[in-house]
Amino acid sequence: MIGICSYGAYIPRYRLDRKNLFQAIGWMNSSTRGLAKGEKAVANFDEDSVTMAVAAGLNALCGIGRSELDGVYFASTTMPYKERLNAGIVAGALALDGEVRTADFSGGLKAGTTAMLTALDSLEAGGMSKVMVAASDTRLGKPGSPQEMIFGDAAAAFVMGTENVIAEFKGSYSITHDFADHYRGQFSKFDRQWEDRWIRDLGFETFVPEVVNGLLDKYSLSMEQFSHVIYDCHYPAARKKLNKVLGVPEGSEQSNFQAEVGQSGAAQSLLMLADTLDRAKPGEKILVVSFGSGCDALYFEATEKIQGRPTQKGVSQGLREKILLDNYTKFLVWREIMPADAGMRSEEDLWTRWSAVWRSHKMVLSLCGSRCTECGTAQLPAQRICVNPQCGAVDKGEDYLFSDKLGSIASFTGDMLAATLNPPAISGQVEFSGGGKMMFDFTDCDLDSLKVGMHVSMSFRRKYFDQKRDISGYFWKAVPVMEDK
Repeated sequence: MIGICSYGAYIPRYRLDRKNLFQAIGWMNSSTRGLAKGEKAVANFDEDSVTMAVAAGLNALCGIGRSELDGVYFASTTMPYKERLNAGIVAGALALDGEVRTADFSGGLKAGTTAMLTALDSLEAGGMSKVMVAASDTRLGKPGSPQEMIFGDAAAAFVMGTENVIAEFKGSYSITHDFADHYRGQFSKFDRQWEDRWIRDLGFETFVPEVVNGLLDKYSLSMEQFSHVIYDCHYPAARKKLNKVLGVPEGSEQSNFQAEVGQSGAAQSLLMLADTLDRAKPGEKILVVSFGSGCDALYFEATEKIQGRPTQKGVSQGLREKILLDNYTKFLVWREIMPADAGMRSEEDLWTRWSAVWRSHKMVLSLCGSRCTECGTAQLPAQRICVNPQCGAVDKGEDYLFSDKLGSIASFTGDMLAATLNPPAISGQVEFSGGGKMMFDFTDCDLDSLKVGMHVSMSFRRKYFDQKRDISGYFWKAVPVMEDK
């Protein structure tokens, strides 16, 4: 049996109210008024598709040992690097550096499901036993465009395997068409699209039925047999029409989160799947359809093990843990659409010393410290000599991850003079139980919300962006743990 063993999702903490967005830029295109409903998820200034994939991947590892994974596949149309393996960064941040197969999947919005199908093929061939598939996107529409209203940022990740499967893979059907609906050239920052009527009528309303009917015929199934139907289409009227054309049973259509998140690109169908698995019951059939240069249709059936699955951070928690972005111009500055003066300190030349990065790559990517095998004291950064004054053992340390540990704030400060796109820059000492204390930047918070002793989790973020060389540098930051209200 092959299929999904575990899963996780990540939705950025910030939300942009579409009404505020329209009030700010709606004068440019009054036709977007009809799209100014709900809110869209917005990645922080220090987030991108890689960092969000890492966050979703960490959530998906709940109950799964890192040593069990043989591969990491990363799907996105907004990867930060073209000649540096983005999946390799994700794997490193997940502490999977070394004997693991990695690959990037891009070039179309169905890249997420294509990566999943590739992982399933590898499992079926017997070459691997567990593979992580992560999909993430941070697409941009021009200010005032419908795409700016529609798009949202999110990520989803799945561990595919052959043991302890919670959703068995039963089959698939794929079609490919060079259908230019959305397109972006090699050096383009913003998405471009053809006419909505073209995308809706010839795209969604033609290709989705084609792939769904192809799968139903291939496996002698009917739509009535599916308890959960997932497909990517953000046009409300087209969704209603497709439900009738496809014969989707009442109550089985799954939310596309357009009002809460937005259209999340390569992650869209997989984000919907992650939410569906939270509610699926043993024996229920799940249909997943992606759209983009054709369609993929995947057919799963929930197993008995879905009832005893470990609890992971999923879509519902990501929807709850949110902060409204206070103004639209902040979003423009974060996405480098509108220039802003970050002060003279921002003019520092951020030359990346790659040899130094390599020497510290365990620390930089996976926040790996050490733990003394003599007394058990953890220390960050890793040290040759144990910091416990009652121990002092030399060269007795073993690798110890802090990326998945909770810490508490020992001290903090806000700096209005430091170069940042979200002033003030907040940093402070984070202390981990069992040992380890280090200075970190804080993110996804404001100065007034912090207090000494507050719990924080660690989040992989973009530490800096070197505009001159188009280089993103990464490290871990501290994020206050939000309490459920």
